[in-house]
Amino acid sequence: MHVQELWRYPVKSMAGERLDEIEATLAGFVGDRLVQVRRGPMARIVTSRTSPALLGLRATWDASAREPLVNGRPWQSSEVAALVRRAAGEDARLERHEEGRFDVLPLLIATDGAVRALGVDHRRLRPNIVVGGVDGLAERAWPGRFLRLGRSVVVQVAKLRQRCVMTTYDPDTQEQDVGVLRRIVEEFDGRMALDCAVVEAGRLRVGDPVELVSA
Repeated sequence: MHVQELWRYPVKSMAGERLDEIEATLAGFVGDRLVQVRRGPMARIVTSRTSPALLGLRATWDASAREPLVNGRPWQSSEVAALVRRAAGEDARLERHEEGRFDVLPLLIATDGAVRALGVDHRRLRPNIVVGGVDGLAERAWPGRFLRLGRSVVVQVAKLRQRCVMTTYDPDTQEQDVGVLRRIVEEFDGRMALDCAVVEAGRLRVGDPVELVSA
């Protein structure tokens, strides 16, 4: 098995960037999902579940400034603010999570075998890592075990990810196909790809070997 793809999503629910290499810390990928969309006086978190137009905005990471860009512009700029309001509502805004990333588990790993079984664009699953060379649905037996990626990174596989309506939106057109989620529910118990925690940090590169270990 090997690292087939690496992805980072600096702004939650926006399109992300495909990478050749990245630093994995105990908190996840550097620059991943640090900014979120909020709306209204209660600062409610907004995602593409209810505002799929957010998927049409592309977030990347400015390594020199250590801040996200949206469509090539600084995330705090007035131009980006206008784009966010258009996508998520007039009271929508971007906020950086002061304590870093805010998802419960820092990495989502998909496998090429499961993606082939599902038969849709794997970007709908929004993985951080795609592991290649996996036989069919082998990932479903991995929760509770560990993956060693490259020379130094080790992740613990916590559980299969329960999928939501986000999988129904085309990542390029944002057109909805509810049949995607229906298939995940009916054929895969509603779960696809793996929620993982980083237990040993390090640098990852596309092509790095991946090994399934017990501890």
